Amino acid sequence: MSSVGLPSSLADFGPAALTAVVVAGYLVVGEPVVGHVLHRRFEGRLDSDPGARRSFYRRLLVLEWGLAVLALIIWLSAPGVSAAQVGLRWPERWPGPVTGVVVVLVVLFVLVSTRALRGGALLEAPDAVRHRPGEPRHARSPQHATLAVLPRTAQERRLFTVVGVTAGVCEEWLYRGFFLAVVAAVAGGLPDALLVLGAAAAFGLAHAYQGLTGVITTGVLGGVMAGLYLSTGSLLVPVLLHVAIDLRFLLVPSRVLPSAGAVR
Repeated sequence: MSSVGLPSSLADFGPAALTAVVVAGYLVVGEPVVGHVLHRRFEGRLDSDPGARRSFYRRLLVLEWGLAVLALIIWLSAPGVSAAQVGLRWPERWPGPVTGVVVVLVVLFVLVSTRALRGGALLEAPDAVRHRPGEPRHARSPQHATLAVLPRTAQERRLFTVVGVTAGVCEEWLYRGFFLAVVAAVAGGLPDALLVLGAAAAFGLAHAYQGLTGVITTGVLGGVMAGLYLSTGSLLVPVLLHVAIDLRFLLVPSRVLPSAGAVR
């Protein structure tokens, strides 16, 4: 049962209705394309530009905060959509038993995966992530996108911390608070299960640059975050969990990460 009284009609968005639909559509269709282009350009600069990672982090910050502010302006222009209807309130109740169990499993996964990463799990099969002679340059392992983005230097780690917090705040606002409000307004009366699936699909597609494995993994996490949001009525808990999931990579020592050339 949802604790979020989502909008039931696009009329609730008033003069901002069309813009809201366009931005929500961009999150599903445009963001996967933009993400793919940004990552390919970033990966192409890794070998020759020592500042490629920092530059990429800054671009992510501009893109995410820009979209988040745009969605915020649209919501502020929507006379019939309250703060509670986009998750901007304190949690109304604890998650239900099913959602609670799923969240516990996600937390356990984070703990176990973090321990594995600290132990050098990303380097268990280094040959699998190197570009072999004769292979097309796009032939990369599913791990490549994750390996390339992780910070190595102290300055990169500081920026990555800001990126991790930004992702937790902005992506939860965009893909759970704003996106689900627009979907509910357009479709009207959708059950929570379909809203969760929609949020999972949109979030997974946004990470298409990570390959099929990345789409599935982030899609599942997006669905969990949506369920947590709908059951508590607030974006607060999903934001905190999202930030923790992203920032766990800061616990990975630089010595267990391959150099830029090793992930090409």
